Amino acid sequence: MQSIIEEMAIEEWQDSDLYSPSFNIAPTQTSPVMIDRMGRRVKHMQWGLIPNWAKDESISSKLINARAETLLQKPSFQNLVPRKRCVVISDGYYEWKRTSSKSIPYYIHHRENKLLPMAGLWDTWKNLSDESIFSYTVITTTSSPGIEDIHHRMPVILKQDNINPWLQVHNTSIPDAMDLLVPYSGPLNSFQVSTMVNSPKNNRKECIVPIGDSDSLSLF
Repeated sequence: MQSIIEEMAIEEWQDSDLYSPSFNIAPTQTSPVMIDRMGRRVKHMQWGLIPNWAKDESISSKLINARAETLLQKPSFQNLVPRKRCVVISDGYYEWKRTSSKSIPYYIHHRENKLLPMAGLWDTWKNLSDESIFSYTVITTTSSPGIEDIHHRMPVILKQDNINPWLQVHNTSIPDAMDLLVPYSGPLNSFQVSTMVNSPKNNRKECIVPIGDSDSLSLF
């Protein structure tokens, strides 16, 4: 956790005792998310957005991702863009390449093993017990050259210089914030991994071990 704090210049990590490394985060599970509250603050939130107006939390399974191209047209997201932008802290993600007979999982990460800060939106919803649930969605865009062979979409990965403009909702206009939601141009590596990642029950380091050197891809 300390290395994340240093790399992301985090000033406060709320509920740090909840943190443990995860190799296969699934929707409805929690992960560290960074917001701007007089500085960079990290809070654990549930993956799968529950808008504050939702009748129940079942909608979260449909809102794990948000397309950058339609953010301002979708009722679930349009009101969050000007006031509840966040960065999902990650050092890689899985994507599945579809073939005629199966889907093959790949792990995509920074070539120098740096973090891949993903642009997101968050909200707070209260359940019947008046408990506040913090949740988020990951914004996606078209894939960078090289990644598109695996999948035509990818998370919006923010370069370090774009993190503050995205987080600081009072200092960045909506048009300028939207301009940040572009395909990543940094150095990425990709390699095929075991189908064990298909089950969220499997959450261990073996999930990100490549299947043979011949299957490794070096992108960019």
